[in-house]
Amino acid sequence: MPSPPHRLPPLAALAALALTAPCAALRVTSSPSLRRAPPRMSAAGLAILFDCDGVLADTERDGHRVSFNRVFAERGLGFEWAVEEYGRLCEVGGGKERMTHYFNLHGWPAGYEAPSTTELKGGLPVDEARLKLVKAMHARKTALFQDLIGERVVPLRPGVLRLVDEALKEDVPLAVCSTSNEAAVRTLVQTLMGDERYERFRFFCGDMVAAKKPAPDVYNLAVEKMNLDKSVCVVIEDSGVGNKAAKAAGLACLVTTSTYTVDEDFTGADRIVPSLGEPGDAEVIHLADLRALL
Repeated sequence: MPSPPHRLPPLAALAALALTAPCAALRVTSSPSLRRAPPRMSAAGLAILFDCDGVLADTERDGHRVSFNRVFAERGLGFEWAVEEYGRLCEVGGGKERMTHYFNLHGWPAGYEAPSTTELKGGLPVDEARLKLVKAMHARKTALFQDLIGERVVPLRPGVLRLVDEALKEDVPLAVCSTSNEAAVRTLVQTLMGDERYERFRFFCGDMVAAKKPAPDVYNLAVEKMNLDKSVCVVIEDSGVGNKAAKAAGLACLVTTSTYTVDEDFTGADRIVPSLGEPGDAEVIHLADLRALL
């Protein structure tokens, strides 16, 4: 029996046709699977992008600050960040960047005083030894912070769990967009909210983007990866830096002030409240309040 005719794959067939009929006008359209889907409006007409530190929990003072100080003590550095001083340092986004800023002002640990260069890139040392130091210290700080969260030393802020549950009942897309380390953020959400809620969140963190807040990168990344329309997104932030990031991304922003941020500049914020609130509080934020900001 003669063998069946050889069938070319679709693209190869087009190429063969182009060779045999050079004058033919061929119109090749891209496969739908290769085209990016249009932004999703969200069936609930809303998507919520939470910051982490200061929004989900007041972690800066009693979590991150304590963990940094434990790392300094372990290394015998003689540094200790007091409550007020750490509040000022929080104006620098990112833990590694925060340490770099502090060491540049007050002196680097012994053995790191004479770098190959004092140049910075993205707030971090270009000098390899200094960069290795801050990365190692930050990794240890993250581990200590996760231990603190596991001990439930730092609780969720008022109204967070209530609002998350309201959102889940209506299938509202949820994400956490933070400058913090992803492992630390995930630990906080999973430990303090439980596995079922944790599984419904997407996570976008500082090491995933080129520039940290106040740059809009982390929010733009969330919108892109979740395929959301910006017109349905509400950011919940606690800091002036975070508010700037949200507004630079073209997103509505609700500010819930925290211990360190209550006196910051929130120009452009769509609404400012002391917390998300629980029943009986003067202000209680519900999904309808977030939709009203859009």
